[in-house]
This record gives sequence, structure tokens and C-alpha cells, in this order.
Amino acid sequence: MNTRYLGLALALGFCTQALAQLSPGNPLAGLEKLKDFEAMRASSSAPDWRNGNDDWRPIEPGGTLTLADLKGPGMITHFWNTIAHQAPFYSRLMTLRIYWDGEKNPSVECPIGDFFGIGHGLDKSFVSLPIKISSDGRGRNCYWPMPFRKSARITVTNESDKRCDAFYYYLDWQQYKSLPKDTAYFHAMYRQEYPCVMGRNYLIADLVGRGHYVGTVQNVVNMSSGWYGEGDDFFFIDGEAEPRLRGTGTEDYFCDGWGFRQQDGPFYGAPLWEGYAPGNRGSVYRFHIPDPVPFKKSLRVEIEHKGSQEFPDKTGSGFIERDDLMSSVAFWYQTEPHKPWPALPAGPDRLAERTLQLITGWKAVSTAKHSDHPLAVQDLPGISKEGKQLFFTPQDEKGWVECSFNLDKDITAHLWGKFIHAHDYGIYRVTLDGDELAVVDLCSENIKRQSDHWGVRKLAAGQHVLRLECKGKSDHSTGYYLGLDSFAAVVPVYERPPDFDLRKIQK
Repeated sequence: MNTRYLGLALALGFCTQALAQLSPGNPLAGLEKLKDFEAMRASSSAPDWRNGNDDWRPIEPGGTLTLADLKGPGMITHFWNTIAHQAPFYSRLMTLRIYWDGEKNPSVECPIGDFFGIGHGLDKSFVSLPIKISSDGRGRNCYWPMPFRKSARITVTNESDKRCDAFYYYLDWQQYKSLPKDTAYFHAMYRQEYPCVMGRNYLIADLVGRGHYVGTVQNVVNMSSGWYGEGDDFFFIDGEAEPRLRGTGTEDYFCDGWGFRQQDGPFYGAPLWEGYAPGNRGSVYRFHIPDPVPFKKSLRVEIEHKGSQEFPDKTGSGFIERDDLMSSVAFWYQTEPHKPWPALPAGPDRLAERTLQLITGWKAVSTAKHSDHPLAVQDLPGISKEGKQLFFTPQDEKGWVECSFNLDKDITAHLWGKFIHAHDYGIYRVTLDGDELAVVDLCSENIKRQSDHWGVRKLAAGQHVLRLECKGKSDHSTGYYLGLDSFAAVVPVYERPPDFDLRKIQK
């Protein structure tokens, strides 16, 4: 069976039998039996649902939205949301918190994107057993069973400086008369190191109490070329001095082999994997659903941050501590109370990267060079980021536009172009300093803004020229027009000194 369909079937079976063990046979086993609970839902449905369609909630900068305040006993079985937000990397800037039974310290506290398996504030689709993401990363679904005895309060805080225009959500839950005495509470906690601290392993979880560990999400931004994942995982159970569970490599813990490649599945996957170059990013997951790790008193989960490295003198090592940017989410169940973790970093401090706006389309109109065709600033409220765009209207394939920008230092960065797409827009070849980045077809039935990722490039300090050259139009287009919203570079927040050498730091 295709793992995508298997994952969905297993997820359904898991949720309908959430208080029991997974059936070793048909994952739908038990669905035919009568249920002794009330089906409930909290959602963003319009307050005037008979006459209105405003099925969303806005969240102002710094504001908190309470999604639900539930009375138990009960269990959340499905959490869906989709978000319209103006801020780049918005899913890393929005914090999900869940409080069980009136507790002061949340049992779930992490950026909403990371909770749903993708870090870096990016949108990306994938399929696993407890989490499924669709709609190019915007339709988020979670099937972790989340029981509570007295109450459940779920909030989302917008920690960006931009308004969240719309937060749509469903929280499907089941109301019970009582829960079994051995029912534990769901937990999820985020942490990060930018960069990883030399001399010790990266800490994923440090837990006190009785429970079982059920999953890890790990995110990384490479600071060097090469492989970051020679590090082993270690599980220290109930205060043992030696790790009872010892691994053989990062990709081995995440159930892959010989590095990562983009893929997904019910229990493990790498939904985001860009490669081995500086600036490349990855998000990987391992869900211990068939193999949870029980603990009676405590659990400490660590992973080494070691891998290959080439040094300035052209020598290298295949096994040395690396200073990559790493973050993670730990998932587990345990009895309460839980050990509070250190304060979550503020939203902007959770971004491993920052955006350099190299060209803002409409601002570049006055200085851009172009062929003998009209070039103007066009108002485009609600579509273009700043409500305006660079609007170029050639009548044939001979049109071109050049926009310049300057850098005050060398950078290695992800390059992103944002164009307007419409029915009368053409096909354009994009070059930077004469090197081709992409050929983009800007024709679309409906007018929209779309981001295009052009990989990781090294750009030297000084002047650079972005050239947009018309190469015709598609069969569906009625024109050769061009609309440029912006051109940006995304760089890591951590900058190394010019004489950086990992060997010197580790000494």
C-alpha cells in the first residue's frame, strides 16, 4: 500500500482507539463498535454562522487568541488550522500553548510551524501518521491524542510585528464520563541553539516524572559545506549515568541511511532537505509510535552535532563538532506535574535567518534600465506586499529590465524572487550578474503574488545587476507583461569571523 494512504488509515485508527493500544491488524478495527463519548468541536466558525462567512480570527501583533477553553474529562483527537499572515517566516513567529487542568506552565509550548513538523518558518507539505500537511504547507493537521481530566486551554500568540489577517481552525474533541487512571498527558516543547554550543551535545529533552517519549523534530541550517549528521543520539533513562539507548548517526536515528533525501512516511521522514552547502536547510522527524521510550523517574535525550568539515588550509575532518544552527521539538506523554523548561525565546529570536530586501520593485522603477517599453509604478493593493509593483508592459519578446543593488559585505544566501502573475503576463529569463537563476512563466488565470526560490548563492560585496528578459509568452497568456514585487536574500543570523576555524574553537 502507498505509505501516504497507509499513514492516513493508521492515523484514523489511532484516533478512534486513542485510549487503547494500536491494533496489530486492521487499523480501522473497532470503528464499528458503539462509542461512549460525545463528539465536540471548537472552531473559528462565524459567530453569526446562519448569515455570515467570516470563519476566521485575526490576531494583532503581540496579541493572543484563545482557540478553546474546554471542560473535561475529554480528549482532543484532531487539530486543523490554516493561516493568512503578512510576516515572512510567520509559522516560527506564532506560538502554540496548551494548558491541561488549569496548570500555570503549559504542557505544549512551541512555534506552530515546528509543532506541525516543519521548522525555519517555512510552509511545506508532507504525510506522517500523527501529522499531515497539505495545500503547499498551509493546511496543517495533527492527530496526536491529547486527553485531559478537568480542562484544556489552547492559545496562539502572534509574536511578529505584522498582523495575522486570518487564523482558521478546528479542534475536534471527545467528551467522556471519565478517563482511565493510567492516562497520561501530551507534551511538546521547543528549544534551539544558534549556533550549537561547542563541548557538549545538543539537548532535545530533559524530563522529570513518569511517561513515555514519542517523537522528535529536528531542524538545521548548515553553517559549513559537508554533512552535519555524524552525531549519535543518546537516551538517559531514570538517571542512568550511561545512555541505555545509543545511536550510530543522525540519519540513522531518523531511520534513513547514508545522509538525508527528501521523503516522508508514517513514522519518519525528511520533508525538507536542501543539501550539503552552507545555508542549506533541513527538517526531519522520527515518531516513536510503535517504539515509545518509557521512563519512570526521568529522561534526558541528547544528540551530537558532529560531521565533516573542510578547514581554511584545505585539510578536512569527517568527524568534528560543527557550529550549525539547530532547533528541535520533543513530543512525549507523562503524568503531571511536568518539569518547566526555560522560557521560550521571543518570536524574532527564534528565526535562524534574516531577510535582506535587495530590490523593492516599485522603488526600483526610477533607477531601473529597460528597453524602449513603458515602465511604471502600479498600485496593487492586497496583492503586492507594499500595495505597489514594478509594472513593465512590452508588446513583444524584446523587452528587458535591469535593477541594481549594492552589498556592503560578502554573503551566502537563499535568493527569492516575488512576482505578480496574471493572465496577460509573459515568460521571463532571470539572470544575476549574467548568470541564469531561472526562467519563470508569469501567466495565471487569477492575479496573484508568488515566491520563487532560486537556491543558495555566494554574493560578493559591491554592485550586482538583476536582469529580467522577456522570452515570449505561454499559449494561455494574452500579453508579455511583467510585475516585480521584490528580490530578497535570506542569510543566517549567526555570522562567523573571517578567520574562523572549528579546530581553534574546540581547543
